[in-house]
Amino acid sequence: MTVEDGKLFIGASRNPDDSINKPEYLDLKFGNRHGLITGATGTGKTVTLQILAEAFSDAGVPVFCADIKGDLSGLAAIGEPKDFLLKRAEQIGLSPYDFQEFPVIFWDIYGEKGHRVRTTMAEMGPLLLARLMDASEAQEGVLNIAFKIADQGGLPLLDLKDLQAMLNYMIEHATEISNQFGFVSKASIGSLQRGLLVLEQQGAKNFFGEPALKISDIMRTTNDGRGAISILAADKLMMNPRLYATFLLWLLSELFEELPEVGDPEKPKLVFFFDEAHLLFTDAPKVLIERVEQVVRLIRSKGVGVYFVTQNPLDVPETVLAQLGNRVQHALRAYTPREQKAVKTAADTFRPNPAFDCATAITTLGTGEALVSTLEAKGAPSIVERTLIRPPASRLGPVSDDERRKVMSVSPVAEMYDEDFDRESAYEILAARAGKAAQQAQPQAPVPAPQPAGEKDDSAAGRWTLPGFGNDRQDDPAPRETRGRTGGYQRETVVEAAMKSVARTVASQVGRALVRGILGSLRR
Repeated sequence: MTVEDGKLFIGASRNPDDSINKPEYLDLKFGNRHGLITGATGTGKTVTLQILAEAFSDAGVPVFCADIKGDLSGLAAIGEPKDFLLKRAEQIGLSPYDFQEFPVIFWDIYGEKGHRVRTTMAEMGPLLLARLMDASEAQEGVLNIAFKIADQGGLPLLDLKDLQAMLNYMIEHATEISNQFGFVSKASIGSLQRGLLVLEQQGAKNFFGEPALKISDIMRTTNDGRGAISILAADKLMMNPRLYATFLLWLLSELFEELPEVGDPEKPKLVFFFDEAHLLFTDAPKVLIERVEQVVRLIRSKGVGVYFVTQNPLDVPETVLAQLGNRVQHALRAYTPREQKAVKTAADTFRPNPAFDCATAITTLGTGEALVSTLEAKGAPSIVERTLIRPPASRLGPVSDDERRKVMSVSPVAEMYDEDFDRESAYEILAARAGKAAQQAQPQAPVPAPQPAGEKDDSAAGRWTLPGFGNDRQDDPAPRETRGRTGGYQRETVVEAAMKSVARTVASQVGRALVRGILGSLRR
């Protein structure tokens, strides 16, 4: 029993004498009013996330969540009747306590533990990309100009090499670009190029490209009316926390921009769990915090509920914290001044219960126990209750690799995202134009006149010639246009220079690859 009369069953509150008081619910029609799940490591946050995902799925609401430790993958397998789970079910009066598996779609940026998930550079945009690269204000300005030039020139920015080609172009034409858009420093462009190299080494190459993720594929429901639970494998992704946080913020932004306004529906269109939420806000610039605040405030009208999961309520800025109406607070430690402040902050955000002191209760909660306050009639927060969280119906713990592969094989998105698709974009377009321009710029060698018998052809004997040099004689019958630019200076057009720049980049990359191969064989 996870859903009853439009309400999600969370657990049962207990009195100070440990007797059970009443069941605690989250009203489905307030599920898009956002929420917060906090608590120290090992206090039960992951299980709370799991039981909420189960309940939303049973109510027909799609769910997206990140699996940091791998435990949430157990949602795809039927639960097992373990003693402590049965005991908790008996304590809170959960009868019958049925076990079941849930419809799960596994996703993974690296394509190892789920279907590949990607986006394009254009969809990411300069603001989030600057955050991902830890760019300065000047560098962020350069990124904005690069995107502007690409947009005006009809050059799609899809992957890392597309943006690299644009930055090469900007270095070659920094003066002209500065005259049009304001000062563009070559040093800033160079820093961005180094940043792109770091991103590539961290695995971001897997993230940028096509086919890009369609929002509709994380908002699926099954034939029996349950919401699909999309689980992002994030154990490897967490090795690059900035990429993790930027990806989830991008996904939120895409939901905000693509979904239509629905007002306050009877149930959410999607529920989004943002685990390890502190990574989103740590050292984030003010403009990014403002963006998060805007998305959280307005995405509710799109029918999307956002639930932040973190260890400390102080991890979330007050402007965002004020918009989180449904709260589950697990135990916190209070050994340091900052921890004591966190306890007081958490206690002050609840509607007080005269039966106990919130600050004291937060430090004495047991595992799987939490202070719970949800929105009730007219959207007002309920009085906080000390609650025993219900046990999950799905497996408590991860699935095996074989079980994961089996789930993926019958996934509704199987084979839709697993292969890369590299269509023509900025890099290919500029490279093709550069090749054509270079071919047209090649000088045409004059046809040599027949030599009388016995005379030497000193144009080929005893000396070397280079294209465009040494052939500019007055008696040369070839027109000047076919002999390069040696007869007088002619300024290159911007397009010609850009094409040559890209051609040099392609050639240098091929050259470096050959040198690495030769040196590698010598080392062996």
